[in-house]
Amino acid sequence: MATLATQVIALAGLNPTYGAATGGGDKCEVGDRIFLHVKNGGGSPITVTLTATASLRGQAVSNVTVSVPASGERMIGPLSADLLQNASDGLCAIGYSAAASVTVAALRI
Repeated sequence: MATLATQVIALAGLNPTYGAATGGGDKCEVGDRIFLHVKNGGGSPITVTLTATASLRGQAVSNVTVSVPASGERMIGPLSADLLQNASDGLCAIGYSAAASVTVAALRI
């Protein structure tokens, strides 16, 4: 499991760096200005799962799942701390139904 470096978008511009999705999942920072950009270069859709850590009235909140189409991409976020921040490391856990041909970047505006 890799921790994605958060890249900051600035007025001068950003040419983001994308890393290969890790088969065992990744982690990233959380925040109201942080989001993921996931690119699926494969021939089949994949599902990205963000592990929810919140609860409401003692009941666990469902994980966030986003379908990324074959040869498609999705912007996912904002990654709100109150929903996704793990208490042990302060990060959001990201899972992929398949990681081959998938690249991802964590971005902050």
